[in-house]
Amino acid sequence: MGGKTSAASHNKYIAKTYDRVNLILRKDAPQNKAAVQAAADAAGESLNAYIVGAVAQRMDREQPTEGAGTLPPEAEEMLK
Repeated sequence: MGGKTSAASHNKYIAKTYDRVNLILRKDAPQNKAAVQAAADAAGESLNAYIVGAVAQRMDREQPTEGAGTLPPEAEEMLK
């Protein structure tokens, strides 16, 4: 019985709209989850938005292409 707020509906929307990436961080590394979460909090961003922004910045630095420096609208929305 799925409605607009059911878990099944939500998961179907997520699967159709987004790609998922499994990120593994070593607990004993300087860039562990707590450290990255603290950096995201300090930046006033969610953990996901912080990581997406970091990836976008690195891609812009390493692979400058036409339109570099601009994110797709859905990525911009996640950073708000």
